[in-house]
Amino acid sequence: MWTKFIPLFALFSISVPQISAYFITVDAHAEECFFDKVEAGTKMGLTFEIAEGGFLDIDVRIVGPDGKTIHQGERETSGKYTFAAHTQGVYTYCFSNKMSTMTPKVVMFNMAIGEPPKVEKEGETTLEDMIRELSAALTGVKQEQEYMQIRDRIHRSINENTNSRVVLWSFFEALILVAMTVGQVYYLKRFFEVRRVV
Repeated sequence: MWTKFIPLFALFSISVPQISAYFITVDAHAEECFFDKVEAGTKMGLTFEIAEGGFLDIDVRIVGPDGKTIHQGERETSGKYTFAAHTQGVYTYCFSNKMSTMTPKVVMFNMAIGEPPKVEKEGETTLEDMIRELSAALTGVKQEQEYMQIRDRIHRSINENTNSRVVLWSFFEALILVAMTVGQVYYLKRFFEVRRVV
């Protein structure tokens, strides 16, 4: 019974698109570039998020093999860009921190590269198409989970930082309150003292 599902599972595992997820540190006044060689018509999707550093912003640029800029963004904190490769060749995507004076940035990004378009075969069924669609949907879910984990990490860091500041400020206010109370008691005590002149 299970033997008839083995070819289906093999087809499903082959049709999973390539995903590359990375964490990189881009130093101040630096630019990090990555390259992928793809066939014409292949769908590509770049997702990125700044995890740490400064104002959590970075410059992003995607360039095609012909040298034309596909996307260019300045001071972005996160983004999702999907496009189809217009020509065969090496596509470049760069993260630039040149605008920062001294703060390095930690960038989480992944580039999802789909399957190149195939010529329709006679024996291809709708089941194979459905498997490809399901594979693409699962890939999207995985990317969204990674994105949410990064957002969770960023917000947890912000919350812990805010909490520590609130605690320190509360202790400072308590010390000021105790000092004012002691000062008022001392002042009132001196006010009601009877001074005797002999």
